[in-house]
Amino acid sequence: MTWLEQRFGLAGCTALVTGARTGIGRASALALAEAGADLVLWGRDAADLEDVATEARALGRRVRTVGADLSDPSAIEDTAADVLTETEVDVLVNNAGTIRRADAAETTFEDWRAVLSTNLDSAFLLARAFGAPMVERGSGAIVNIASLLSFQGGIRVPAYAASKHAVAGLTKALANEWAASGVTVNAVAPGYVVTGNTEALRADPEREPAIRSRIPAGRWAEVEDIVGAVVFLASPAAAYVNGHVLVVDGGWLAR
Repeated sequence: MTWLEQRFGLAGCTALVTGARTGIGRASALALAEAGADLVLWGRDAADLEDVATEARALGRRVRTVGADLSDPSAIEDTAADVLTETEVDVLVNNAGTIRRADAAETTFEDWRAVLSTNLDSAFLLARAFGAPMVERGSGAIVNIASLLSFQGGIRVPAYAASKHAVAGLTKALANEWAASGVTVNAVAPGYVVTGNTEALRADPEREPAIRSRIPAGRWAEVEDIVGAVVFLASPAAAYVNGHVLVVDGGWLAR
């Protein structure tokens, strides 16, 4: 095994990725599989994950799919416990998220809670469920998916901005507690990416060019632009990186 494979490879590891059906979650899962990791794919409905599971198995990886609503704390805890009866989880990628767009004055409490429960509560519950065994073993990596809106307020997405600010804070809080036990907790903050969550923005004839013109790279990110950071933070190469929010934004925050 080469030095590169030792430091960036994930052979012998099992990675759990939430929201693995599409977008950054799907691309991250397949990138982790290419790096050598077996997978646990988590979505709302396990049947919807079979396409990505088939791709990962074609790479020679063992893959399990699980379905549970990440806005339901009991379902999260029960499903996590079930996963742990079958396998250790070495890498957790808290990717799943949702967004509701409305002016703050028109945002209902139901929409507020729907976003916070999926984007923040689930990240904490999953980190607690899988992080505690990592701490006991003395190794593991948690990668949370944050956002540019971990640093900025955005427009018409108050719950999403609040949740992503909180994900960055949770990342740092867990890193402070778990770093000495050999567990890394970091986050990737993507810029504007071509995914389902940004479809409304990309279809807006005013907002889309305004966003694109502010990105120094001159384009929206594709999911493949994001996953290298996920694999890095999951790998032994990032063993001394902890509590960091790694921005992958084409230069947006530098402007």
